[in-house]
Amino acid sequence: MSTDTSTGTDTGPVLVLGSASPARLSTLRTAGLAPVVVVSGVDESQADGLPPADLAQALAELKCAAVARRDEVPAGALVLGCDSVLDLDGEALGKPGTPEEATRRWQRMRGRSGVLRTGHCLMDTTTGQVATACVATTVHFADVTDAEIEAYVATGEPLQVAGAFTVDGLGGGFVTGVEGDFHNVVGVSLPTLRELVRRLGHAWPALWAPR
Repeated sequence: MSTDTSTGTDTGPVLVLGSASPARLSTLRTAGLAPVVVVSGVDESQADGLPPADLAQALAELKCAAVARRDEVPAGALVLGCDSVLDLDGEALGKPGTPEEATRRWQRMRGRSGVLRTGHCLMDTTTGQVATACVATTVHFADVTDAEIEAYVATGEPLQVAGAFTVDGLGGGFVTGVEGDFHNVVGVSLPTLRELVRRLGHAWPALWAPR
């Protein structure tokens, strides 16, 4: 692969996404990237008890490190680990997992605001260098009714996403405003990723897939 980081005219390093999130993959593809997905499979419980921002960043770094060691990662790849939590009253809310917990979350969240925190960790497997950042975006929630919560939870969508909501799916109608980077709420901050790529000595346009 080319080591030219100035023009983006040649093929740049392969981006490996260490996440099973379809929303993150879609966001990166829409931005012109063509990431290879390698799911980390890390035990997230090892970071339990940390404050929300520290938890999101620790999990991102664990995922990045785990994926970088995998045999299927292409030589010279940039490996991206991400993790998101919703910070509500200082409590880190990840995936609710069950309908009952998703319902309780929404009963707490409705009519209020939370901070979606996404940790980012990017490793250059050629040099071993790592660049990190945790990004915070404030999310304002509608004062949804009990019937709306019940209907939303019944779709299954909020059960497996951080904070029990999406902004780019069925939950979008329940988000009245976003202060900060919209893409961060989806799961990966594109401006932040660009900065991490540059910190590691690469050009953002070099990661764009050929058109």
